[in-house]
Amino acid sequence: MKYNVKSSLSYRVNMPTTFIFNIHALKTSNQTIWEEHLNLEPSMKIEEYNSHDDSSRFVRLKVHKPIDFSLSYSAVVEVTPNIIYENNSKKSIAVQKLDSYIASFLYPSRYCQSDKLMKFAYKEFGDVETVYDKVVAITNWVNGNIDYVSGSTNSQTSAMDTITERAGVCRDFAHLSIALCRALSIPARYFTGYAYQLKPQDFHACFEAYMDGQWILFDPTGLAPLNGFVKIATGRDAADSAVTSIFGNATGTGIEVNCELAEGNFEGFKYDHNHLGVSYG
Repeated sequence: MKYNVKSSLSYRVNMPTTFIFNIHALKTSNQTIWEEHLNLEPSMKIEEYNSHDDSSRFVRLKVHKPIDFSLSYSAVVEVTPNIIYENNSKKSIAVQKLDSYIASFLYPSRYCQSDKLMKFAYKEFGDVETVYDKVVAITNWVNGNIDYVSGSTNSQTSAMDTITERAGVCRDFAHLSIALCRALSIPARYFTGYAYQLKPQDFHACFEAYMDGQWILFDPTGLAPLNGFVKIATGRDAADSAVTSIFGNATGTGIEVNCELAEGNFEGFKYDHNHLGVSYG
């Protein structure tokens, strides 16, 4: 599928402040960028760079004085996710055989305190037979037991907060799912992207679990088709993949996000027994 993606972020800066933005579509073997544009009003010097593992494309901006500004990004992106139809992704890989990069997604992180959820995870999901079925069970449990409530959480909310409060938004659903996977020794990472047919349109967070040699996407909110994403970034949690990181004093004044079909006939699906998963590479 080919998509037109757009995002616009506006800020009021109160003192010298540095911003790091993470809104570019990622360049991968499953994702080709045919064209893209970045516009800053008023014009200022920016720096573009990739993360060390190429999981994110960043824009760094230093604002030297109080000012209002906006940053806009648009791109035409062709995405060819791997649709998994057969039940061939149920095998786990022993921890001792994981390479160091994959193994890094087993550890607790700032928002995903898997060590504190181990007892709960084994009680709820420990008897589920295969790694794939465990992740599906976790995804379904989070979807059925956590209420999606816009504005109910903030940038400090962690997986432990979410399982206690039983409410959150997409990033909280992802953090809790990741923490429960890691508690069961399943590598899991945070995924953020543009999402086709998401209502209302926004940046969307979900997660990927590693099994049978590939990262497979899961969305515990169930708000967007699994094959309708344009990947922006992956990381241990939202601390690695935040849309905006602010170092200084500034306030967001506006955000607009859109993902539309540019070419092709889209037939979306969410989880069912005929489509066992999607991999974005």
